[in-house]
Amino acid sequence: MADETPTQRDAPGAPDDQHDPGPAVTGPEVRERILRIAFDDDRPRFEQFMQTLRDAIPPDVAVAIRGSAVTGKRWRSEIPFDADGPGTSDLDLTLIGGDMVKHFDVQYIPGMHSAPLSDEHPDASVTFLPLRLALCKIARRPVNIQATSDVLQYMRDVVMNQPYFILIEKDGEQDWPSAGPA
Repeated sequence: MADETPTQRDAPGAPDDQHDPGPAVTGPEVRERILRIAFDDDRPRFEQFMQTLRDAIPPDVAVAIRGSAVTGKRWRSEIPFDADGPGTSDLDLTLIGGDMVKHFDVQYIPGMHSAPLSDEHPDASVTFLPLRLALCKIARRPVNIQATSDVLQYMRDVVMNQPYFILIEKDGEQDWPSAGPA
């Protein structure tokens, strides 16, 4: 990420390290963990996933991935990602900013934070349903898409200390490299 805040720090060096990576985690270790556990080390499939996201998301929106795909384990139970078999863990994406919340019909905090478009909330966003279906097919696992405002993202980052990794930066800033090793 181009501009790191004091709450953002590098994730632990080893992918299976039990250390809490903190809120916004950065670094090649995290990128490689996501590629390894969520995409079976299949870089072309991951690049297709990323391009599908880039094609659907305006430049004033960042895309973060959260949860066990970032940390390698579930938050409360510490069960490893895909513990129930390949493709059983979901990917949790958050669209940050750009008034993306307006495209969701189900919201936890009106105008600020949506319910995730997921198997549990298939009606959360008609707008993003085609994107979700495409991403699920590419990822070969459930993909949940949620939207949040910049202010609420800041709160989740600083106050709630929820780990996440930025896949796509806002306004064309550098995101995950599209070719070569991460």
